Amino acid sequence: MAKSSILKSSIAKKVAMALSGLFLIMFLALHFFINMTSVFSADAFNAMSHFMGYNPLIQFVMQPVLVAGVIFHFVMGIVLELKNRKARPIAYVNYNGAANASWASRNMIISGLVVLAFIGLHFYDFWVQEITYKYVSGTSPDATRYFPELVAKFESPVRTGLYCLAFLLLSLHLWHGFNSSFQSIGFNNKYSKALHKLGYTFAIVVPFGFIFIALFHHFNQI
Repeated sequence: MAKSSILKSSIAKKVAMALSGLFLIMFLALHFFINMTSVFSADAFNAMSHFMGYNPLIQFVMQPVLVAGVIFHFVMGIVLELKNRKARPIAYVNYNGAANASWASRNMIISGLVVLAFIGLHFYDFWVQEITYKYVSGTSPDATRYFPELVAKFESPVRTGLYCLAFLLLSLHLWHGFNSSFQSIGFNNKYSKALHKLGYTFAIVVPFGFIFIALFHHFNQI
């Protein structure tokens, strides 16, 4: 009975983590779409960013849910990784991980921690300054400030390089995580193959799209 309860608890945690991951993937897609507009139109990027920054539903409902989702997903990932390692009776002296799983699947904890560190940098670069601008400085709303602020963040080659490295590891994290999430919630039917292809496509297009955005704004300042 105890083993059954432990198994159910472990499955529930994996499902919860998968659902939080899928929620973050949807946010990532929206974030990518908005940022990509900065490549084509400063006015469109300003308009979308201003709407996101001053819409009460987004600011006071979706934003706290997003922050909670990020914290929950990464904390749960660390908890599950530690449980998995503890469950292994021996250190597998002859175990060849590369022969059984991809690098991305064997190092989710590493790529996840790097992505978490990147999110911290991203929050500091944009979210903290946004909160300071709106609620501390007392400055009147300026719907044209978002594009110059974004471009300024990619002036430094060091910061741009850190962003690119983080997005590269995000790609590896998503390469395994996207499809693993659907597998954890039991999605296994005739659409699974197409869904796997979608997952791999997303893991390449979105992170490398962010890298393109960062490099585009960096080199356009030179």
